[in-house]
Amino acid sequence: MLFPAPAAFREIDTDPVSVENGFLRVPARVFEDLAFAAFRDVSHLLRADHLRALRGVFDDPRSSANERFAALQFLKNANIAAGMVLPLCQDTGTAIVLGEKGHLVLTDGEESAAIERGIKKAYTTLNLRYSQNAPTSFFTEKNTGDNLPAQIDLTAAKGNTYRFLMIAKGGGSANKTYLFQQTRALLNKPALISFLLEKIREIGTAACPPYHLAVVVGGTSAEANLKAVKLASAKALDAMPATESGFRDTDLENELLPLINANGLGAQFGGSHFCLDVRVIRLSRHGASLPVGIGVSCVADRNILAQITPDGAFLEQLETDPVQYLPDIRDNALNGAGTRIDLNRPISETLADLDKLKVGDRVSLNGTLIVARDIAHARFKEMLERGEELPDYLKRFPVYYAGPAKTPAGMPSGSFGPTTAGRMDSYVDLLQKHGASLIMLAKGNRSDAVTNACRDNGGFYLGTLGGAAAQTAAEHITECRCLAFPELGMEAVWRITVKDFPAFVLTDNKGNDFFKRILKK
Repeated sequence: MLFPAPAAFREIDTDPVSVENGFLRVPARVFEDLAFAAFRDVSHLLRADHLRALRGVFDDPRSSANERFAALQFLKNANIAAGMVLPLCQDTGTAIVLGEKGHLVLTDGEESAAIERGIKKAYTTLNLRYSQNAPTSFFTEKNTGDNLPAQIDLTAAKGNTYRFLMIAKGGGSANKTYLFQQTRALLNKPALISFLLEKIREIGTAACPPYHLAVVVGGTSAEANLKAVKLASAKALDAMPATESGFRDTDLENELLPLINANGLGAQFGGSHFCLDVRVIRLSRHGASLPVGIGVSCVADRNILAQITPDGAFLEQLETDPVQYLPDIRDNALNGAGTRIDLNRPISETLADLDKLKVGDRVSLNGTLIVARDIAHARFKEMLERGEELPDYLKRFPVYYAGPAKTPAGMPSGSFGPTTAGRMDSYVDLLQKHGASLIMLAKGNRSDAVTNACRDNGGFYLGTLGGAAAQTAAEHITECRCLAFPELGMEAVWRITVKDFPAFVLTDNKGNDFFKRILKK
């Protein structure tokens, strides 16, 4: 069941609904138009309370300089995306629709197909990214070219309203959804809090904090637990009534939040705002089971409510004027521009410049980056296994793990942000030993394998902000062209030119790791 807090809605323009003999009749076109409008809005706009929370990070005197810098970039990103051209994040997500159909609502029974048509229209006509891969055999895939299939789950409820929660869920935050099958022994406060702090810290920064965190303890099944995690992370259980089936524990939420934020990871590069808020749900359980679910909604918090009532079709009103949340301050008043790095020189000179810095230092990148991610790295490995040479560009320039959204007319690129670095960890030592990937750029913490590879091979890993992809495209990318594997779509290899692109040294050639240093404190 959906139990969101009260929200403001706006009516959309679509076919009229009608009431006949006490039943609400909804034409198929209404579902299509509602889904299109929802994924258009949620790809570009944020909730006002989320923007207020980001401004709160900026204004908090306890925030680190890096956090204030990050909060400012996130607010700038929201303002650029609100122009409805560049989406908030390059990963415009898997389209998820959770719906509750009132018993007095009549349809043709094909609303799932209509919703999917609306989703397809949004992804194919707007500057969004196609991220869905369909299997062509058990071990081979192709991009579907329209971001379908979507996840559409519809259930029944009482009433004359059809209610929805629609989510554009990026892969980075989806991958940080966890289920732990525990026992009754965990059901005491000290044990539970200790367990949660450890597991939440392990989420790390790869899913783009500051997070909206959800914790669900209990559930009649693993599936029920994880569904509640999804709903809670989207604020769709905020008004959940207390029953014998479960309840929301706001006291435990308030107790947990400062303990979680004391881990030092902060809003991506250290600080005290790892999470903006926490939702804790306790559910009934089988006596032999204690499922514990943890999940997050990232800084690109793309959740939107919708409803169809006898008065028409309505969408949650997201913030269309985020400029009101921007502080009146310049970047250099915060943290300086960082050390300028010219990427178009021989890479040995770039490595020598980075060698003079320490982990945590900010840099400003200018010049050429090679963009390659999961499938491209698998192909580079296959080249080496066949005895072939790696492409020269991997040895001459840094490699940026990313995949762009579609390029709007008249712009050099679409929204362009980093993907989770950890998925490429297994390739690093191999590529570096062949003179490639000596400088890497992405988001999130990495494994010991990368720290060791950089130490042994003289490499560096730089981190840049996840969740500011529209701003990156608008302010930092001046050129983008496909270099290789165009058939991979967004997973192709790209060559981009950047100017004043901010990043931080996270792993150096001496075996130092920024995040491990924080977590040891």
